[in-house]
Amino acid sequence: MTPEQLSSAIVDVLRDLATSGDLTLPDGVPTTVTVERPRQKGHGDYATNIAMQLAKKAGTNPRALAELVAVRLKDAEGVADVEIAGPGFLNITVEAGAQGEIAAQVLASGSSYGDNDALAGEKINVEFISANPTGPLHLGHTRWAVLGDAIGRVLSAAGAEVTREFYINDRGVQMNHFASSIIAAATGRPTPEGGYAGAYIDDLAKAVGEAQPGIFELPEEERLVAVRAKGYELQLKEQQEQLEGFNTHFDVWFSELSLHEADQENGGVPHTLKKLEELGHVYEDGGALWMRTTDFGDDKDRVLIKSDGELTYFASDTAYYLNKRSRGFDRCIYLLGADHHGYVGRLKAMAACAGDDPQRNIEVLIGQLVKIMKNGEEVKLSKRAGNIVTLDELAQEIGVDALRYSLARYPADSPLTLDIAEITKASSDNPVYYVQYAHARMSSIIRNAVDLGVTLSTEHLELLTHDTEGVLLRALAEFPRVVASSANLREPHRVARYLEDTAALYHRFYDQCRVLPQGDEEAGDLHRARLALVEATRTVLANGLGLLGVSAPERM
Repeated sequence: MTPEQLSSAIVDVLRDLATSGDLTLPDGVPTTVTVERPRQKGHGDYATNIAMQLAKKAGTNPRALAELVAVRLKDAEGVADVEIAGPGFLNITVEAGAQGEIAAQVLASGSSYGDNDALAGEKINVEFISANPTGPLHLGHTRWAVLGDAIGRVLSAAGAEVTREFYINDRGVQMNHFASSIIAAATGRPTPEGGYAGAYIDDLAKAVGEAQPGIFELPEEERLVAVRAKGYELQLKEQQEQLEGFNTHFDVWFSELSLHEADQENGGVPHTLKKLEELGHVYEDGGALWMRTTDFGDDKDRVLIKSDGELTYFASDTAYYLNKRSRGFDRCIYLLGADHHGYVGRLKAMAACAGDDPQRNIEVLIGQLVKIMKNGEEVKLSKRAGNIVTLDELAQEIGVDALRYSLARYPADSPLTLDIAEITKASSDNPVYYVQYAHARMSSIIRNAVDLGVTLSTEHLELLTHDTEGVLLRALAEFPRVVASSANLREPHRVARYLEDTAALYHRFYDQCRVLPQGDEEAGDLHRARLALVEATRTVLANGLGLLGVSAPERM
């Protein structure tokens, strides 16, 4: 019996009480009831404070209402007992068979177990990396590559229609500096002022020359344009390949430059400026065009067009937001770095100026910095890029799984220091190893069962009556709610912490309950039921690791 099923049973009881006249609720019977696992042993399998929540509205005291609910709930299918505690808590014990049925539900759902409809009908855009196509992705991008991807995964699992988007910062003088740097490297000249250095520029210069022979002999102006285009193409392709290899997939790679080249109805800066003028939120002052964002809580108004006619980055940001909304997204989520705190207010105000609800249509998540330590020192330099730590080098040294899991198990707004030796060691105090090892251990049991000719069965799950079996089953039942909570709060670290707790519960179960027969012992119904519990737990761990973009190994 899952918490959702128990919630439905309690709602049915409340409806029956209302229909019979024993309960009067001016606002009607709630459609759902919160049911939780009690923290203390002996308080049943589940608990709810619904009687305390509704008593005042019903014109009675909590304990009296709890007694009314308890009498009828005891007759509900799958409920073994209901006790009233304190001022009106309901502690509920479910029947062993109903509890064991959780394992059958997991096995029947397989890879889709945990999916839910908490966000069904929502169309969400998640923009979680915004980078120049002028160099390798760095450590800051790496944290967002993990968290943004994991947020996208839990949102999808919660029923939302999700688009993961990379914003390419391909407009501005940095693109000319990039091209000039490649040309300098190819022709043996020093890096130009404001240019890019590092071994990756030398590699790019070689790749550009091989891809387009004769490009560096073109006339100066023509050469700059050609090298800029080819360098951009090659560097962006490298970023794309690195992210795919890091298990981070983007549905859309959106060019900032396209906003300034387009004047269609679904976006582009000219269209954006026209719309803002129609809404009455822009004005001219000092020869510049401003957006009156202070009308909606910003600390100052923002310039869209400077007095010299140059468009600002904020004009691009505004056009990009409206482009997303024109594509039908109900909610636009931005993941920004620690140095972008000031953007929250202005982006919210910008959405309001565009006629949207800043509390619903736009969300801004701010992530804190990450430090990577090796041999007691912070890693700051790259062999290839010089003054940054690159995603590719981190993934190679640490491993994709260890790096992704370690970054995913903390909230985005917490500063983070990771020690390479700690997150790569094969030890039970390394969380990613602990969870993956639990999955591998379960896989080994399933293989051994095959060798012994023992098949799992869901026909006698009522035999799973040991305390550790009940605790583990209730943990498996919580997984869909953990996924829904992670999606609603945009906090995939909740999945990681759940996996660690569940792996610990599994180890306690395995230590106290023998799964497979020993020696000449015949396999019985209890062995087969426990094998079903092992496979159900393995399924949940695999599904949870998948939400974090981490593999679930069968051997370690």
